[in-house]
Amino acid sequence: MLASLIRFPLRLAVLSSVAVLAACGGGNVDPNTSASAAIPAPPADPGFVDNAPIPDVPAFVDNIATNQRGDARYATLETNAGVRVVARFLDLWQPLTMLVDAGVSAPANGTFPAVAQSTWTGVPIDGTPNGTILNSTVLNANIQYVVTATTRRTQAQADAAYYDDRRGKGYSVTDGMGPLTAAWRSAAQQTTSITSIPANATTTLYSDSGNNIGVGSTSNATFGKVVDLLNTMGNNASTEPAKRFYKYARPFRWSTSVVVDPTLVPAISTTPATDGGFISGHEAEAMRDAMTMAYLIPERYQEMASRGLELGENRILAGMHSPLDVIGGRLFALAVTAANLYDPANATLKSAAYTQAHSALEQATGTDATTFAAYAHSATTSTDRFADYSTNKSEFARRMTFGFGQIESTEAPPVVPKGAEVLLETRFPYLSADQRRVVLKTTEVASGYPVMDDAEGWGRLNMFSAADGYGAFNGNVIVTMDATQGGFNAADAWRNDIAGSGKLTLQGSGTLTLAGNNSYTGGSQVSGGVLTASSATAFGNGDVYVGSGGGVTVATRAPLTITGKYTQLDGTTLELDIDGNGGGRLRVGGQLTVAGGTLHVKFVNGYVPKAGDTIDVIDGSGASVKFATVTVDGFKATPVYSSSGVSIKLSAS
Repeated sequence: MLASLIRFPLRLAVLSSVAVLAACGGGNVDPNTSASAAIPAPPADPGFVDNAPIPDVPAFVDNIATNQRGDARYATLETNAGVRVVARFLDLWQPLTMLVDAGVSAPANGTFPAVAQSTWTGVPIDGTPNGTILNSTVLNANIQYVVTATTRRTQAQADAAYYDDRRGKGYSVTDGMGPLTAAWRSAAQQTTSITSIPANATTTLYSDSGNNIGVGSTSNATFGKVVDLLNTMGNNASTEPAKRFYKYARPFRWSTSVVVDPTLVPAISTTPATDGGFISGHEAEAMRDAMTMAYLIPERYQEMASRGLELGENRILAGMHSPLDVIGGRLFALAVTAANLYDPANATLKSAAYTQAHSALEQATGTDATTFAAYAHSATTSTDRFADYSTNKSEFARRMTFGFGQIESTEAPPVVPKGAEVLLETRFPYLSADQRRVVLKTTEVASGYPVMDDAEGWGRLNMFSAADGYGAFNGNVIVTMDATQGGFNAADAWRNDIAGSGKLTLQGSGTLTLAGNNSYTGGSQVSGGVLTASSATAFGNGDVYVGSGGGVTVATRAPLTITGKYTQLDGTTLELDIDGNGGGRLRVGGQLTVAGGTLHVKFVNGYVPKAGDTIDVIDGSGASVKFATVTVDGFKATPVYSSSGVSIKLSAS
């Protein structure tokens, strides 16, 4: 990593002067010894703010009430939002309903007429034709995926598939809470009767008689609003209209090579005509519950989103659903969750539920607002299978598409559904609704995947990446954080690799950490709060300007590279967390200007220098470089300014 850093020529002369600090760990530098030079201007204002316009199509959040289970037999694209939101399945499959609507009628005996069968190449095992295959390549791959998954299934995967099938979904997904799982289940008063896999499960169907979501507010004063919200999120959320409309059979009805988990054979429906595979009801309910829990406990946002997709994959491993069934269920769930959170009628309830969730879980875990987030991530993979961020990220991406190739344009512009921004409301409380829409826009997956290019944009939303902040800065990105509000308002981290030509401006009093391999070119301006770099390229390829009241922290494993200018004014602080291996060091390729302010040096990761050492901390050249104050934890220090940057000479405190 060190070898990849740019090494800059440092030829401009600067003053070489020293000022011995008067007290242990700090002191003042005589400003009269500093040369004067013109202070560079802040990075240029791009002159516009990025946005994500609402698509000009009927919005699911406005029409969710049309998705009624009782109307399932008569649902159409025109009358039912739940059917319409997954309509891109019609690129692959034409259901019988549409053929009948087109004038081809099935006789009373149920045998489909030969004229329609002439273009139909796929017949389920039971011989009942339910539609016409339009894209055999994709649909054959869809079933073959299940064949491969179920024939290679491990016993551990089979067991997980059984539990996720037979347990209530609201109970199952709560283990995505990791260290908070037991506290959540206790507070919600959740129970399950499926605590093991019975020996006779292969012949006897067991159903969960426990409490799926929990006990509501009428009998649960401390957590009941949380349960009420989860129950409310099921409004207008039935998958039956879509199942009845699309009539796409489950995978084991397409191929005898699909091996249904033997313990789930008793769960197979005896009425295939009303047991559609597309879309997956289990995945739709699980993802809806998981995303609602992520909304309530955004400290576990990505882990809960991951758990929702994991349950979907377990439906494939069970042999009960295909990848396209699960993709459709996930897409539908995001739309339903957003619609119910977006509904003004639920505004008071969702606010009360958020407050209760944090209050009850903090009390149960002995934490407070400042320690809760750390506790939520305190477990290792031995007890929290979602503890590894990198694994979650790669698995989430894989489960978004299940390996399907792109069958249409890969360059269609991103589309953000109306109301989708509410899904990030608690994750980014310091951003505006418009900014949260841009976060969704800049983190979407590419276009072209089967089913996922719906007109509104639900299919392309990547909620894991969205929870890591912007994917690109286009235009002005102004972030204002208020540390007094706690939580993410006080401190947050954006881990995406941020591209674009826009400019970031941080205001307020919070701390924002940039952790990606960033390449944005518009520069960074700190007008308040602290902008922290935890990767060598955190600040992209532009200037960094630290204005009055702002601060920058370099907490990197390798030297931080600023390819443009670095300017620091008086009344600001630069903190360098030096680890003795290059981490925490600052390298400036453009003009280095320091017109006062504080340099604070910390030694981290076990690095302990000794008195008498001289440590290089800043590489850069400029006509004016002088800190008003230099503090070094544990030492007295003498700053040394030279034509190649800034060093500190340590002496005993």
